[in-house]
Amino acid sequence: MADQEEDFSSLPLPDRFTHKNWKVRKQGYEDAAKTFETTPDESDPAFRPFLLDSGLWKGAVADSNVAAQQEGINALCAFLKFGGPQACTRSRNATVTPIAEKGLPSTRAATKQSAMEALLLYIELDKSDPVIDDLLPSLNNKQPKIIAATLTALTSIFHAYGIKIVDPKPVLKALPKVFGHADKNVRAEAQNLAVELYRWLREAMKTLFWNELKPVQQQDLEKLFEAVKQEPPPKQERLLRSQQAVQVASSSAQQDDDPEAEVEEEQPAEIDTFDLAEPVDVLSKVPADFQEHMASSKWKERKDALDALFAAANTDRIKDGSFDDIVTALAKSMKDANIAVVTVAANCIECLAKGLRRGFAKYKGRIMPPIMERLKEKKQSVVDALGAALDAVFASTGLSECLEDILEYLKHKNPQVKSETLKFLIRCLKTTREAPSKPEVKLIAEASTKLLTESVEATRAAGAEALGTLMKIMGERAMGPYMDGLDDIRKTKIKEFCDAAEVKAKDKPKPVAPPPKAAPSGQKKNMAKKPAPGAKKPAPAAAAAPQEELAPPPPKAPSNKTTQSKLSAPKALIPPQKTGLQAPKKISGPPSSLQSPRRNITPQSADEDSAPAPTSKLGRGLAGRPLGRPAPLSSSTATTDPPTAASAPPALNPAERLELEELRTEKERLVRTNEDLRTEKSRLQSQIHELQNQNAQLIEDHTRDVLSIKAKETQLVRARSDAESAEVQVGRLGRELERLKREVKMAEGQKGGEDGGNQSQSQGIYHDRNGDGEVAGDGNGSTDRPSAFKRVDSSASLNGTAGRTARSYISSPSEEKENGVDAGGGGEGGGEKAGMPKSRNRSPVKGAPQAQARREISGGGGESWKRAAEVTTQLKARIEMMKAKQGLNKR
Repeated sequence: MADQEEDFSSLPLPDRFTHKNWKVRKQGYEDAAKTFETTPDESDPAFRPFLLDSGLWKGAVADSNVAAQQEGINALCAFLKFGGPQACTRSRNATVTPIAEKGLPSTRAATKQSAMEALLLYIELDKSDPVIDDLLPSLNNKQPKIIAATLTALTSIFHAYGIKIVDPKPVLKALPKVFGHADKNVRAEAQNLAVELYRWLREAMKTLFWNELKPVQQQDLEKLFEAVKQEPPPKQERLLRSQQAVQVASSSAQQDDDPEAEVEEEQPAEIDTFDLAEPVDVLSKVPADFQEHMASSKWKERKDALDALFAAANTDRIKDGSFDDIVTALAKSMKDANIAVVTVAANCIECLAKGLRRGFAKYKGRIMPPIMERLKEKKQSVVDALGAALDAVFASTGLSECLEDILEYLKHKNPQVKSETLKFLIRCLKTTREAPSKPEVKLIAEASTKLLTESVEATRAAGAEALGTLMKIMGERAMGPYMDGLDDIRKTKIKEFCDAAEVKAKDKPKPVAPPPKAAPSGQKKNMAKKPAPGAKKPAPAAAAAPQEELAPPPPKAPSNKTTQSKLSAPKALIPPQKTGLQAPKKISGPPSSLQSPRRNITPQSADEDSAPAPTSKLGRGLAGRPLGRPAPLSSSTATTDPPTAASAPPALNPAERLELEELRTEKERLVRTNEDLRTEKSRLQSQIHELQNQNAQLIEDHTRDVLSIKAKETQLVRARSDAESAEVQVGRLGRELERLKREVKMAEGQKGGEDGGNQSQSQGIYHDRNGDGEVAGDGNGSTDRPSAFKRVDSSASLNGTAGRTARSYISSPSEEKENGVDAGGGGEGGGEKAGMPKSRNRSPVKGAPQAQARREISGGGGESWKRAAEVTTQLKARIEMMKAKQGLNKR
C-alpha cells in the first residue's frame, strides 16, 4: 500500500523519463506533453533539458511498455509542435530510427498514428532529406513488418508533401529490391508507394526502376496506373512552417496576385525525366576512331560511327564535358550527300541537346545554321529528324537566343527552308515559357507579315499561324498595330489561328499602380502642413500681379533671355528636382523672370522656400496643381489662367522643346544605328558560318581528291606491270612463231625429195641407235640386220633433216630441249658423230613405239614396209595441215 501511495510527481521530468517503473515514465510523458502545451513560446525553460539531452526522447519512443510508448510518442509530438525548429534538429537524429523500428510497426493504431505524425512534424519544421535518409535503412531490415510499415510511412509522406518537398530519387532507387521481397505484404505496400509516386511523377518515374521489375509486376502496376491517370493532378496537402508563414503574411496583406501565382506554380507538378536521371559520361563511350570514320569517304563507315555515337548519347541525362569536336563533326554531317547519314546525325544532335540541356547552349551557334540550311531536303523523314533536332536545341537555349538565326533563314531563297523555319518558329512560340519582348514581337510580326504575300500556300498559312500564335501570347491590343494593314480575310484567318493556339507563355504587363499609390499619402501630409505656407502665399501672389503688368511690354527678344536663364537657373539652384515637376509651378512665374536676373534671384528664392517646398513631395502629373493653386486665385489670375491652362500640357519652353526634339532625334538615330549594327553582325556571322562550311567542304573535297589520286596511282602501277608482262608474252610468242616458220620452210625444202626417200624416212623414224653408235640389235651386241636398214642408215647420215623433221612433228620443241636434242644441230647423225648418247635422253613414250617397230621389222619384212608407208602418209597429212594453218595465220 505504501508503494502504491508513493508520489513521484515531485521528481523532475528528465528523471521520470528514465525511471524504472513504467507507470512513472508514462505519467512523466503525460505531464511533459501538458507542460509543452502551456509554454508561451519556443524559448521557454521547459524545453531546455530535452534539448540538451536528446537521448531522453530515444528512450521514450522505444519504451518497452506499449502504453508508456504511446504516451512517449505523444509527448514527442507536443515537443516538436511547440518547441519549433530547434526541437526538431536537436532530437531528429536520435528518434527517427526508433520510430521506424518500434513506433510504426506497433500493434496499437494510436501509436502508429502518433509515430506518423512525429515524422510529418520533423519534415514540416525543417526539411525532408534527413528523415528520408534515416528511414531508407529500415527497408533492409530482417523483419517484414518493419519494412512494410516504413513503406507505408513513405507513402504518407509523399501524399502529404509531394515531390517538391520530398526528393523521390532515393526512394525510386530502393523500389526494385522491395518488389523482389518474399513477403506479400511488403510487395503490396511497395505497389501502393509506386502508385503514389506515379500520381506525382507520371511516366518520368519509370526511367529509374521500371526495367528492373519482372514483366508480371510491370503489368500489375500498369493496371493500377490506369486508374490514376483519370485523377486530377495532385496538390500538396500539408505545408511547411516556412510556407505557412508566407501564407499568413500574404493573407494579412490581402494581395490578390499571390494566390494566382501559387496556382500557376502548382500546375506544372510533374518532374521531368532529366531531373530524376543520373548523369552519364558519354565521352568515355564514344569510339576512339570516331573522327577517323567521320572523315572516311565511305558513307557506310560514317553512318556506323554516328550509330555508335547515338547509342552512347541516347540517355536521359549526359554529364557535361567538351563536345566541341563531336559537334563540329555533326555540323559537317549536315552537308553529307547521303540522307541516312544526315538523319542519324540529326538524331545524335537531338540526344545531345536533350541530355545536356543548358550545357548545349554554347554549341547553338555552330549547329543551328547547318541544320536550318539542310531543311531544303525533300524527304519528309529527314525533315522530321532535323525539326526534332531544332526543337531540342531550342529547349536547351530559349527564344531570344534562337530568334536571330530564325529571322535570318526566314529570308532564305528556298521556299522549303522558309516554310520549315516558320514552322519551327511556331513551335518555339507555343513551347516557350517566357513571352517575347516588344522589340522581338516587332521583328517576328514584321517577318511573318511579309510571308503572307508568298506564292506558296503553305508558307502563307504558316505566316498567319505565326501571327495568330503571337497574338495568343501578347493579346489583340499589342498586335493591333501590325494588323492594320491587312485585309479582312487575313485578319479572320489570323484570329482563327489565335483561338486554336495553345501556348505556355502569357504576356503580363508590368503594373504601374504602385507609384500612384504613394502619391495620396504624400498629398495628405502636404495638406496637413499647408496652413503655414498658406499665410505666406498672398505675398507672392501680390508680387506676381505687378510682374504680370510689366511682362507684356517687352517683345519676343527678352523671352530668349528668360528661357536661357530658366534653363540655367534650375540646374544651378535645384539640381535634384526634375523639369517636369517645376514646369507647372513656373507657368505664372515667367513674367517675374522677365524683369531682371536680380529680381528673379531674391523673390524666387522666397517663393521656392514657401511654395515649391511642399509641392516637391507630391507625385508627378496633374495631382499637384489643384492642391497648390486653388486658394490664391484672384480675378487677375483668373483672366490669365485660360491661356496658361492651354499651354500647360507641354510645360516646356520653345528652347526646351527644341532640345527635347533633338534628344529624341538622337535617340532614334542611335536606335537605328544599333539595329544596323545588329543586322551587320548577323550578316557577318552568317558569312562566317558560310565560310566555315565552305572550308569544311573544301577540306572534304581535298581529302576525297587525295584519295582518288592515290587510287589512280595504284591503278597505273598495276597497268604498267600488266603491260610489261604482256610485252614479255608477246616476245615469247614471236619467238615461237619464228621457230615454227623456220620448221615449215625446212619441211618445204625437203618436199621434193620425199617421193624417193619415203621409205628411208619411215624407217628413220623407227631407227634408233644405242649409246655406242651401233644399230640396236637383239640385246647381245649383234649387229646383223637386213640390207634395207643399212640403206636407211645411209640415207639418214646423208640427209638427217628428214629424220629431224619427222621428229619435230612427233615431239614439241620443249620436249626436244628437255631430251637433249639441239634444234639447229645435225640431228641424230650429228649426235652419233659427236659420240653423245642422245638416244638415252629420249622419253620412254617415244622409245616404246620405236622398240615395237624394231620388233616388227625383225619379225617380218612385208608388214614393216606397209607400216612405214602408213606412217609416211600420216606425216604428209600433218605437214599439209600445218601449211594450211600457217597460211591462215598469214592472212
